[in-house]
Amino acid sequence: MGKRKQNNEQKKDEIVGKGIVIRNTGSSYIVRLSENGECVNCRVKGNFRIKGIRTTNPVAVGDIVSVSKAADDADYITAIEPRRNYIIRRASNLSKESHILAANLDLAALVISLREPETPTTFIDRFLATAEAYSVPGMLILNKCDIWDDDDRELAEGMTYLYDSIGYPVYTVSAQTGEGIAELRDVLKDKVTLLAGNSGVGKSSLINALVPGTELKTGKISDIHHQGMHTTTFSEMVSIPGGGELIDVPGIRGFGTIDFEAEEVSHYFPEIFKMSENCKYGNCQHIGEPGCAVIPAVEDHLISESRYASYLSILDEIKNPEKYRKPF
Repeated sequence: MGKRKQNNEQKKDEIVGKGIVIRNTGSSYIVRLSENGECVNCRVKGNFRIKGIRTTNPVAVGDIVSVSKAADDADYITAIEPRRNYIIRRASNLSKESHILAANLDLAALVISLREPETPTTFIDRFLATAEAYSVPGMLILNKCDIWDDDDRELAEGMTYLYDSIGYPVYTVSAQTGEGIAELRDVLKDKVTLLAGNSGVGKSSLINALVPGTELKTGKISDIHHQGMHTTTFSEMVSIPGGGELIDVPGIRGFGTIDFEAEEVSHYFPEIFKMSENCKYGNCQHIGEPGCAVIPAVEDHLISESRYASYLSILDEIKNPEKYRKPF
């Protein structure tokens, strides 16, 4: 009996190795081991919550973890290496908990569309502000250019000029025709990229175009609400041929920020932050204070009205959270 117990203890301490989390299903994780590329199904053992932040998922896709085999012959994640960075969003409109979208990122890319469905600028700006807050370079991917008319093309040119001038590259593609896919694949080469988007923008089709053979399930647009149907139910890392990784996260109809302080929000809007250097008061929130340099810049079209409106919406949510019962 004692010998069997000793063998079990030895088995419990068996180290499988280190690897990267490539899928999170909510109840378990798939880890790709660094040594041999083998993928193992793991559960979590221990408490890995980020200090000071309540999260619904203690382990995220992109995490570098240690895996051990327990006495029950199951594989467990037993440790997480320090994260280089990560991105979180509000998990629920009724909760102060956050959800980690992904960790150890080189890029945060948002797939957007001008119609079928239209991606709201507030959604775009909240995503980019969150990327700024967590020190991940942001970029935009304008999908479905194959269905654009002349008005759409003019709008796309305006959006591209706006965001590119701020510092966010914009790439125009069509997952259906393949336009722009080769250029985008070059941009993503050898990088770990979070790929997000509101439902229906064609994110799964885009991944299928970037990674032939993936054959991710794609959804149709709801005729009633002109919104996409959710097709991804868990986060997953997909390898790009020639180098690079995409982290596909479930489609979201809104992007709720969390843990933003009112006085810091302008820091996450680069053009507003730059102009705020000319404000009379260092704690100016750009909502009507005397000597504010930002509001005149908006009036003079030096700062986009839509970006300023997005900035105000985040401030309003911080100050009046009861008004925001539904996630953005």
